Amino acid sequence: MKFEHLVEINDLTNPAIPVITRDQLWRGLIMRAESPQLFVDYIDECSITERSEVAMTRVLRYGELVIRDQVNFVHHTHVHYDVPSQKDIPQSSLRMSIEEPSPNALFVRFEYDNGQTEQQDKENEMYDAYRRSAYEEADVDTVRVIRDLVESGRLDSLLS
Repeated sequence: MKFEHLVEINDLTNPAIPVITRDQLWRGLIMRAESPQLFVDYIDECSITERSEVAMTRVLRYGELVIRDQVNFVHHTHVHYDVPSQKDIPQSSLRMSIEEPSPNALFVRFEYDNGQTEQQDKENEMYDAYRRSAYEEADVDTVRVIRDLVESGRLDSLLS
């Protein structure tokens, strides 16, 4: 299943909603990679096993399930999660890209690829509709958490 959608960050027509800067949004996306438990409450543990300025390798634990992944960063542009095939888990990826068609009109494009073939997509069409809905809900929630972090000032003191 290949699936993508956009989530609007700033509604520039509504002055009651504080504007999030690109830098704050970027810091929030990085925080989602570094501290995913803030965004996904059913993650029991996240350990960063390797780290550089442009990537990290993590081990995530969900109860008995352990997943290793690689997260790559292109500064202020996108965060790319790659889950290699492991045990019963097929290869998959997620890219979160910041788009700014005009000043402060920020969006995040979420792009999912679960590595399935076109035939597998047809066979799993009903399940994939559920997955798309769950992904959209989780992504909107990610933006909500980032907004909460901005409003509490937690993203202002981090390094970009």
